[in-house]
Amino acid sequence: MNDTTPAAPPAVVGTIAELRRRVAEARAGGASVAFVPTMGALHDGHLALVARARELAELVVVSIFVNPLQFGPNEDLERYPRTLDADVAALRGSGAALVFAPAVDEMYPDGPNQTRIVAGEVGGLYEGASRPGHFDGMLTVVAKLCNIVQPDIAVFGQKDAQQVYLVRRMVRELDLPLAIEVVETVREADGLALSSRNRFLAEPERRTALVLSEALAAAADAAPEGAPEALAEAVAAFGDHDGAELDYFVIVDPDTFLPVADDASGPALALVAARVGATRLIDNRRVVLG
Repeated sequence: MNDTTPAAPPAVVGTIAELRRRVAEARAGGASVAFVPTMGALHDGHLALVARARELAELVVVSIFVNPLQFGPNEDLERYPRTLDADVAALRGSGAALVFAPAVDEMYPDGPNQTRIVAGEVGGLYEGASRPGHFDGMLTVVAKLCNIVQPDIAVFGQKDAQQVYLVRRMVRELDLPLAIEVVETVREADGLALSSRNRFLAEPERRTALVLSEALAAAADAAPEGAPEALAEAVAAFGDHDGAELDYFVIVDPDTFLPVADDASGPALALVAARVGATRLIDNRRVVLG
C-alpha cells in the first residue's frame, strides 16, 4: 500500500496492553493493520508474508510466540528454535513496525487455557492424526492473537495448508472481523519448501528431504489419470529414499479438506508429511484430477 518501507528495525513489544496501545495509536492516525502470526526462526517464507502484509496495510504487526498449546507431550517444544534477536534483525527493512513477542506467562497467565477452540473433524485428520490436539491449540492461539491485535487482515503461508483451511473456517464460522490472505509456498531453488525445521537437517538429510517435493510433482504429473494413479506414483517416489519415512500422502477436496473419491475430477490439493531423520516435514501442491 505504501511505496516506502521503513528501514528501522521493528519495535519489540512484550505485553498485551502495550501492543494494544500502539495499535490503537496507529488506528487513530488512520492506519489499517495487517498481522503475520509466526513462531519465530524466521526465513524468507516468513518475510514473503510480511512483504505481502506491507502491500495490504499501513501497519504490519508480526507475532513471535512458540505456542505450547499446539505441541504434544512427545513433540519438539523445547527443541523448537528460539531466535528472537536474529528474527528482529531479519525484519529490519521488511515493513514490519511491531513485533509482539510475549512470554508464555503473558499469553497464559493462569496456565494453559481451559477454554479452547475445537478444530472438528478435519482437525483430527492428517497433521491432526499425527499430532493430536495440535490444531485445537493452533486455532486457540490464533484467535487469541487476533483478539489482541484486532487486525484488518491476517497473512498466512500456503505451506501449512491444513492450518490455512482451519483458520479460514474458524474466521467464517465465528464471524471474526478480519480477512485472511494466503501467500504461496516459498521454496529453495531445488524445490524444498522453506521451513524453520529445515535447520535441523544435516546435509545428507537435506538432500533426502527433496523427496517431499518430488512426490508432489509425481502426483501432479499422474493426476490427469485419476486420484489412485496420482497417489501410487507419489508413494512410489519414497521407495528411492531410505532416509525418509512417509507419514501420509493424501489428495483432498480444497472445499472440504476431506479425501477425494477415486473418480474425482477437477482441482484438488495433494498433502504430504514425512520424517527425515529426526525432523518431521510437510508440504503440499495443487493438482488437477482426471
